[in-house]
Amino acid sequence: MKESYDFSNSVKNPYTSKLKKQITIRVDAETVEYFKKQALQTGITYQNLMNLYLRDCVEHKRTPAFTWTNL
Repeated sequence: MKESYDFSNSVKNPYTSKLKKQITIRVDAETVEYFKKQALQTGITYQNLMNLYLRDCVEHKRTPAFTWTNL
């Protein structure tokens, strides 16, 4: 290793804005199983499938539709 390095001509990584952020969420077991089955069929990990689905919702500005009932 060198004693010092010259970073004066370095360039910021253009892909840092594309990095994924790790989070923790609670997802019901049925939903996870659904995406795991889809993962087996597509060859894409279930985490990536969930991310692709959520990305599609963002790109198409989808909003959830809820109907609350009184119990």
